[in-house]
Amino acid sequence: MMRISSKLLAGAAALGLAIAANAKPANQQAIESAFDAGVSSADQLEWLKTMSSAPNHVGSPHDKANADYMLGLFKSWGWDAHIETFQVLYPTPISTTVELIGPEHAVLGGQEPPVAGDDTSNIAGALPPYVAYQGDGDVTADLVYVNFGLPDDYKALARRGIDVKGKIVIARYGVGWRGLKPLLAQWHGAAGCIIYSDPAQDGYGRDDVYPKGGMRPPFAVQRGSVMDMPIAPGDPLTPGIGATANAKRLTRADAPTILNIPALPMSYGDASKLLARLGGPNVPEGWQGGLPFAYHIGGDGGTKVRLAVKSDWSLKPVYNVIATIKGATLPDQWVIRGNHHDGWVMGAADPLSGNVAMLSEAKAIGGLLKQGWRPQRTIVYASWDGEEPGLLGSTEWAEQHGEELKRKAVIYINSDGNGRGFLNAGGSHDFQSLVNQVMADVTDPETGATVAQRARAGIRVGAYDGDKTDPRALAAAESGGDLPIGALGSGSDYSAYLQHLGLPVLDLGFGGEDQSGGVYHSLYDSFHHFTTFDDPGLKYGAALSKVAGRAVLRIADADTPTMRFGDFAEAVAVYLDEVGKLADGRREQDRKLDVLGKDGAFGLAGDPLRPVGAPVPEVATPHIELAGLANAVDRLKTAARIYDAAYAAKGQTLDPARRAKLNLLLRDIDQLLLDDRGLPGRPWYRHMIYAPGRLTGYGAKTLPGVREAIEDRRFDDANLYALRTAAVLDAYAQRLDRARMVIDGR
Repeated sequence: MMRISSKLLAGAAALGLAIAANAKPANQQAIESAFDAGVSSADQLEWLKTMSSAPNHVGSPHDKANADYMLGLFKSWGWDAHIETFQVLYPTPISTTVELIGPEHAVLGGQEPPVAGDDTSNIAGALPPYVAYQGDGDVTADLVYVNFGLPDDYKALARRGIDVKGKIVIARYGVGWRGLKPLLAQWHGAAGCIIYSDPAQDGYGRDDVYPKGGMRPPFAVQRGSVMDMPIAPGDPLTPGIGATANAKRLTRADAPTILNIPALPMSYGDASKLLARLGGPNVPEGWQGGLPFAYHIGGDGGTKVRLAVKSDWSLKPVYNVIATIKGATLPDQWVIRGNHHDGWVMGAADPLSGNVAMLSEAKAIGGLLKQGWRPQRTIVYASWDGEEPGLLGSTEWAEQHGEELKRKAVIYINSDGNGRGFLNAGGSHDFQSLVNQVMADVTDPETGATVAQRARAGIRVGAYDGDKTDPRALAAAESGGDLPIGALGSGSDYSAYLQHLGLPVLDLGFGGEDQSGGVYHSLYDSFHHFTTFDDPGLKYGAALSKVAGRAVLRIADADTPTMRFGDFAEAVAVYLDEVGKLADGRREQDRKLDVLGKDGAFGLAGDPLRPVGAPVPEVATPHIELAGLANAVDRLKTAARIYDAAYAAKGQTLDPARRAKLNLLLRDIDQLLLDDRGLPGRPWYRHMIYAPGRLTGYGAKTLPGVREAIEDRRFDDANLYALRTAAVLDAYAQRLDRARMVIDGR
């Protein structure tokens, strides 16, 4: 017999009073108390153990079993749920080979061994360590160590007269996104790429290794995708359209996001056998990792390696679980909440810790339904498949339903795994105030302070300890004001919704005091590791449910949009100031180096924004035409300030007709920040304020059309995108002016 707690009964009683009063936002506290009573860490532990009990890569039997399992749960909680399937290109390895050929022979690689105490580390069915969307091949060549394998590293090699053309490079994980390492190697003419986990980044250089501690042991390998996602995420063969069974597809040879050279990941135990044998010059300052010998660059012909990968390049199904509760009064306005369920192996931390927190929200919302509550707006919960290889499930769903989403979606709220510690929040700054309100209403499970209070304390302690701290965040922490949320680049399922469709998004999750990074994308991202080193008891899983669930409920039930536009205007003003300082700094640097008339770097094969072959002349940085953009930012700040003041004074007293008109005006306002021509060389990305950097991968570039053009010395593009960005900000400000007139009754 099910036991009903006194806490749940009290919450239900309070909810009954709220329903009797028509459950308007004034009664939101009672609704949220009943919601909290339905959130259970014990539930999350049960679901996490079940869902991480076998390998969960795309195409695996357990990945489909988990989708069916969640479908049953959603239906049992009263949701209208179904599975939507797409057919995507997903390569899985047939064979992977890494051999040291000379000066002696050694076979490296292979599956990670079982670890005592971790029951799932001995379960069959895991794919061997690999990286998806590399280019198959079989190459034997000299080995060169390229540090993190990022642009500045290749410049350092060039200054030393070292060329990687025709060679295999070995780069360590960290600093930049994984996929940039083989991509830049390919652009520089390398024959292959090995990426290894250095113990300085996530091994014994940080703490005790698994199973004694949580960090990466010498035999653990970080899998991942190297798809060129800064061009576009999603199925490589169906860019811009849903990957349905009958969709028109590119050939693999024509797919621009698939690499051309073979690449594999490696443990630091295996990498040490290669790096220890490298000759050539000692590495530059900052290139020494955590292995117990001096690092050398190699490239002198003394260390030869064979790298071979053969993959199954067939289409495979991805299973998105979509669950809906229809809104009572605004059914055509959707609040969407998502997390993915596929993993590289078991995926307990990434992603299932976030997925079970989302399930807890869905169960608690189902409990509200059974007590008579219904949301004003439609709520959609989605558990995506295929995120790990390239945001496949979420992107294909967004592309397939894009027109409907642009008409109906109010916001997309994302999580992607969870840990212990502080709330990390990023997204659209017009929802920054809402995030701060929610943080102030949820208790941190370890300290007893609110999530907001703990976040402020963490920022202040970090600044005291000398951490690099955003001055705005520190000022807010010290004053008790709203904390700024971060800008989003890519690397999780929000990307298609924000940067392609122009929907506002939030990305939420706890972290900072867990050790999931030590087993990231390895066989050992397991239930045992997570419940031992990351979030024992899943207390922070429940905290994430309460934070994200509140955001969903408040937006779904708000009479008018829960947005504050001054926060967005302030953020854009900061970004413009950064871009101006970037241009000024580059111009001053050029003056000191007498750049005018010098030859620049050679064009790199595969880079769509740089011609191949002859040197690109580096013209000194000119004055970028930012005046029009600055004027647009000023107009935005004025419009936002006047709107926010008008809403604060009158927004809660609008009659139904004006409220309906305001909802329509503001539901799609963020879509005005898109330019359908997209960013240079990557038109899939259409947002003029937020984008992943072309050479940062996950990291955000704000005002990307202007900022990256200055960084790349494409000064005509910088001027052009300053105008285009000004145009979208003007359209946004004009919409705010219209919305304010509605509030004023005009």
